Amino acid sequence: MIDNKTVFDLIISDLKSQYNETNVAGMKRFGIDTENAFGVKIPVLRSIAKLHKNNHELALLLWESAYHEARLIASFIADPKKASPELIDAWISGFKSWDLCDQCCGYFLKTEWAYEIIDWYAEDKRTFYKRTAFSMIARLAVHDKKRKHEDFLKFFSKIETASTDERNMVKKAVNWALRQIGKRNSSLLLPSIELAEKLKNSNNKTAHWIGVDAYRELNSICL
Repeated sequence: MIDNKTVFDLIISDLKSQYNETNVAGMKRFGIDTENAFGVKIPVLRSIAKLHKNNHELALLLWESAYHEARLIASFIADPKKASPELIDAWISGFKSWDLCDQCCGYFLKTEWAYEIIDWYAEDKRTFYKRTAFSMIARLAVHDKKRKHEDFLKFFSKIETASTDERNMVKKAVNWALRQIGKRNSSLLLPSIELAEKLKNSNNKTAHWIGVDAYRELNSICL
């Protein structure tokens, strides 16, 4: 059996061989940090990840490489059962782009700390820590089918508090969280529209932007 270090070297070599200047430029236009990127698209990364599911040791090696695509693969193959609050915090500290943040949230939601992450970071001053909290709300609203619907109403106070944060990476995640809660089911739609309308009528320009965008999408569901 090939050891993980050898597999790691092969993956990195493969990613480097697929460097695509056009794709890198496209990533940059979408606000993705491309300092350590190769421009390899997500479907290709997922095809690589399928071969190494739950290989946590390999995931850690890939993460430590600091290459953008390697870190994305790490988030796809890391073992949720081997996650820890320390690992979660360390990975968030390495976020430089919204896409890496949101993809890693796909891994975080499979861990036992999915909901704790929201409490840990929803009021954090650091951009990507805060984005992580609201990206988690959005993802959990879609993927956690067993959670009581009324539990998501508890996040409204966090959404309203964060709605005045004008940082682009944060406000878009807050908006995403509100929209996904509203789209979860009919019982959450109306209260989500009501919160969106409240934000829409706010004098704060960021809260107003979030409210307008969320209200437009959620209200269209009723039509």
